[in-house]
Amino acid sequence: MCTFFLASCAMKQNGLAVRDKLSDEEILDSVQYHTFQYFWDGAEPVSGAGRERFHEDGLYPQNDKNTVATGAAGFGIMAIITAIDRKFVPRNEGVQRLNKILGYLEKADRFHGAWPHWMEGETGRVKPFSKRDDGGDLVETSFVAQGLICIRQYFKAGNFQEQALAAKATQLWEEIDFNFYRNGKNVLYWHWSPQYQWQMNFAVRGYNECLIMYVLAASSPKYGVPAEVYHEGWAQNGKIKRVTNYKGIPLQLFHQGDAKNGGPLFWAHYSFLGLNPNGLSDRYADYGQEVRNMAKINYQWSVDNPGGFEGYSPESWGLTASYSVTGYAAHAPSLKEDLGVISPTAALSSFPYTPKESMAAMRNWYTNKKDKIWGKYGFYDAFSDQAAWYPKKYLGIDQGPIVVMIENYRSGLLWELFMKDKDVQSGLKKLDFVSPYLK
Repeated sequence: MCTFFLASCAMKQNGLAVRDKLSDEEILDSVQYHTFQYFWDGAEPVSGAGRERFHEDGLYPQNDKNTVATGAAGFGIMAIITAIDRKFVPRNEGVQRLNKILGYLEKADRFHGAWPHWMEGETGRVKPFSKRDDGGDLVETSFVAQGLICIRQYFKAGNFQEQALAAKATQLWEEIDFNFYRNGKNVLYWHWSPQYQWQMNFAVRGYNECLIMYVLAASSPKYGVPAEVYHEGWAQNGKIKRVTNYKGIPLQLFHQGDAKNGGPLFWAHYSFLGLNPNGLSDRYADYGQEVRNMAKINYQWSVDNPGGFEGYSPESWGLTASYSVTGYAAHAPSLKEDLGVISPTAALSSFPYTPKESMAAMRNWYTNKKDKIWGKYGFYDAFSDQAAWYPKKYLGIDQGPIVVMIENYRSGLLWELFMKDKDVQSGLKKLDFVSPYLK
C-alpha cells in the first residue's frame, strides 16, 4: 500500500544522509504523507472513514476505538483527494476508498439529512456524544459537505466509476436539510434529536469555526436558507463586528467567549479547508485578513510567552483545541486558556497564513523533537515541555486540517475545487460575499 511513494521517499532520504538537512519540500512531503496515513492505514476498517482518535499506546476510553467522527470523516475525504493528487496512493485505490466511505455515509443514521457527531464504525448507528446530543449535528455535517463538494468537482469529468462517485457525493450533499435546522427562526441550530428535539438549544452565532455551515446552508440547492438567516443569526445584525488588536495586529470580529486575542486557532482552519479566505469579504470582515491575523497573534503570543512556559519559542508555537495535560482543552492566546500545551496542528494548519513561522516550527519539531512527538501518523496531537508530557495520541479533527491546509499552501487544490462549485458560488452571491472566484 503506497509502496511506490515510500520507496521514493526512502531513496531521497538515504541520499540525503551526507547533507546537513532536508529541504523544505522534502519535509512537507514527509509530514503530509505520514499525516494522511491516519485516514488511510489508520482509518476505521469497516467504514473506511476517519476515526475520532487513535492511540499508539493502545489505551482508549471505553468502547471508543472504532468510533467514526463525522468531522474527521469529512476532513479525511479531503485528505484522500490530496493524496490522490500527490500520488501518495494510486487513483483507482483512492476512488475505491471514497466509494466505501460514501456507501457507509449513505446507510448511516441521518436526521433530516444530517449525520450525528459520532457513529459506530461497524454499523453507522449514532453514538451519543452526550445525553441529548444523540441526533443530527449540522456543524460536523457541514465539514463532511465540504468534502462531498470537493469529490464532485474532482471526479465529475472522470471515468464511469468516478462520475458515479461524483453523483453519489452530490446526492448526499443535496439531502442535507439545512432549512429544517433553523427551528423556524432566522438562525441555524447546531443539534436536533428525535428523542430530545431542540433541547440542546444551541443557536450558532459568530465568530467561531462555523462560518462554513452558514455558507453551505445558503448554497444548498434543495434546502437552502434565505440570506436573513446569515445576517440575523450568524452576524447578529452586525453585532459580530468588533475591532480589537494584540500588539498592533488587529481583528475585525467578535470572537465567541469574548476572546479578544482570537479563539483557539482551529477557528481559522475548519471553515477554510475549502472556503478560500484570500480576497473573501462581506459587509462584516475581510476574511483573509482575519484568519492571517489570528495566526499571527497566536504565534506572537507564544513568542511573548506571558505564562512563562518552558519550550515556547519562534520555532515551537501553536494554541488550539487538542488533548491537554488534564484531558481536552481549547487552548488559546489568553492567560486563562494558555496551559503550556502546544498543538502542532495549530502551526501546521496555518501554513497558508504564516508560511515562514509554520515552516520554522515544522522543521524544528521534525529535526529536533521526533523522538518525543512523532509517530506512525506524523506529529502527535499535543505536547508540553513544561509538564514533560508527550502522549502518543492522535485526534482525527486535528490531523485532517494539516494535510488539507498544507496542500492549499502548496497548490491551492481544495480551495480551487470548492470555490469553483456552482452551488457554493450561488450561496456566496446570495450572502453578498466578494471573492475573486465570483464572476
